[in-house]
Amino acid sequence: MSRIKSRAQIEICGDCGASDPSWASINRGILLCAECCSIHRSLGRHISQVKSLRQGSWSPAVLNYVNAINAHGANSVWEHCLMDAVAPKNLKRKPSPKDSLHPTKAEFIRAKHVNLSFILKPNPQQVDGDGSPVNLEQELSKQLHASVRSANLETSLRLLVQGADPNYFHEEKGSTPLQMAAKSGQASQIELLIVYGADLTAKDSKGNTAHEIAKQNKHTAIADRLVEATYEVTDRLTHFLCGKKPDHSTSSHLLIPDQGNSEISEQLKIARGKLQLVPNKMFQELVMDLYDEVDRRETEAIWATSALNPEIGAVPFLPTNPHLSATRNQGRQKLARFSPNEFMGLITDVLIDAKRRQNMAALRPLDGPSIEMSNAKPQHHHLERLSNLSDDEPLYDAVASDDDYAALTPLNKSATGSVVGQQQVTHAEPQQKQEVETLRRKLQDSFYEIDELKMLVKKLLTENCQLKSRIDSSVSAFDVPLRIDDVHTNGNGKSAECVGTDADTAETNESHLTTAYNKRPVSMYETREGLHAAKSQQNHDNRTANSMYQMVDGQPTQQPDGGIATASTNGTTLPHSDEVKHRTEVVTRRIQELWSVMQEMTANDVFVPGAERIRVAVAELTAVFPTTITNETIRNAIRQLNQNTGHLQKDCAGLQHSIQSNDTTSIDLYMQEVRNCAYNLAMATKMLVTQFQ
Repeated sequence: MSRIKSRAQIEICGDCGASDPSWASINRGILLCAECCSIHRSLGRHISQVKSLRQGSWSPAVLNYVNAINAHGANSVWEHCLMDAVAPKNLKRKPSPKDSLHPTKAEFIRAKHVNLSFILKPNPQQVDGDGSPVNLEQELSKQLHASVRSANLETSLRLLVQGADPNYFHEEKGSTPLQMAAKSGQASQIELLIVYGADLTAKDSKGNTAHEIAKQNKHTAIADRLVEATYEVTDRLTHFLCGKKPDHSTSSHLLIPDQGNSEISEQLKIARGKLQLVPNKMFQELVMDLYDEVDRRETEAIWATSALNPEIGAVPFLPTNPHLSATRNQGRQKLARFSPNEFMGLITDVLIDAKRRQNMAALRPLDGPSIEMSNAKPQHHHLERLSNLSDDEPLYDAVASDDDYAALTPLNKSATGSVVGQQQVTHAEPQQKQEVETLRRKLQDSFYEIDELKMLVKKLLTENCQLKSRIDSSVSAFDVPLRIDDVHTNGNGKSAECVGTDADTAETNESHLTTAYNKRPVSMYETREGLHAAKSQQNHDNRTANSMYQMVDGQPTQQPDGGIATASTNGTTLPHSDEVKHRTEVVTRRIQELWSVMQEMTANDVFVPGAERIRVAVAELTAVFPTTITNETIRNAIRQLNQNTGHLQKDCAGLQHSIQSNDTTSIDLYMQEVRNCAYNLAMATKMLVTQFQ
């Protein structure tokens, strides 16, 4: 949609007053000249989201919002103190169009938009009629809830800037500001709330979302816009790839570009497999980072053709966001190093995996709090459902971040759930509070049961270690491996394998995992190999060599004679290479047997036994290793074996059930999961064999 040609007197640069502005800041609600826009771009999208008025592709709803909020005096919110007659004398003077960009305009813009030096700051010491202090945020949020019913955008913007919560749940009205704006048909108010992080999936006291409320009140255009805003991020990525967006009216919310019939390389298959191991919260952050990089690249292309001097104000990579960890900021900046083909390939892989995760979330829905997006970015609420999938037992290495990723907290224990979820608990009725307390007590009881089960596991491990030592004393370690029917079973008929040399193996493994997370992890965007390994990898596949989701294994310590060092910190030694090779061959044969059964599909009751045979073979393989291993590659391989074995059993059980119930959709999904687990197991065994050659 092209910009309206007729321009009012208010259409001047909001920062310096220059005429004929060609850019706009969507979240600031002001128009900008090219010079001031160059400073805004260098601040980052978390401060100012700029868009070209002449060459940008505008949604009609967003363009109308920008024109409306600028006409309503949005700039007076950011420059309130400058217009005050009693303002302090030491305030910076507003620059004129002829002033120099550096330092005059640049310093003023940073003071205005980064430090918020000129806004009207509310009095934090307010008291109500009886002298008790006022909850400032709650009071501002109530005012916002009332303001969005009218067309006064300046008031709503001022309240948001002062600290009003766009997701505030009004107890008496039973709704949020977004739902109230949808009910009142205020399209521009809705755009303002979306820009400042309103939750499009939040429900009112009657269980209706803002989209449903708009439909009920016959605001069809607003209802359609709310659906479009829900999928803003993936729509933008898809449009960047192929110039099209999915038709949401047909419930088609993810459009995967056609990849043709060309076969993908083995390196790309590995990269996609490792992308699937990224936890959902981190995957969601990756999608948002890609969205920001797409916006930077598109804006940079427009800037290069529209600016008088493109070198001034160019943004070669995403600016640093102080609200994110240093590691994540480094990863965001390295996205700029991807060539156009590599970057589009990465987006394609992410969209494919987003579709897979969405299908898995629909197949195995879990109750739990959703995770909100950053307030400075458009919402992508269909990815929040992916975050509800459990990451308590991750299949990934510890990944980037000083404060975001170092300690991954299970969602059901996290204190960082959605803002709406927190407010609904805070403002819950007495009956709801009682239910929360009941659930809390049940959770406490569950912890006690878990402790008892851990004690039982220790006891079983001790008994089975003793039994295994007796067997090993009479049977050579290089004889034919135990069959499934030879494995000792407990009273419940479940196999109880000895996976360590003492009764505290489970606790030892848990402590090692905790230690791994407490270390400063390597960035998910940067490989762990040296420069030489990175160069050699580029010869195979530049696209996957630079991929941020490629994880590279460490190298074993070499002895002077070329062998592997076997000494560990607790004095134990690694097993002999022949024994490792022998036991990995058993695992490989079991995987091949399961694969053959899956290929033939002659019987539907052999998947669970096949997974059990693999589990036993893996247990026999890992049992020969000491509990403490200094070689990181071997330790990672053993962890991958144990984790993928557990998931393989679950997926085989699901596959068997799906075949019996003739659920073709579930069969395809579980078949893919079983293939992934089998592939990961094979790679882990290959990794072990390679270390012992």
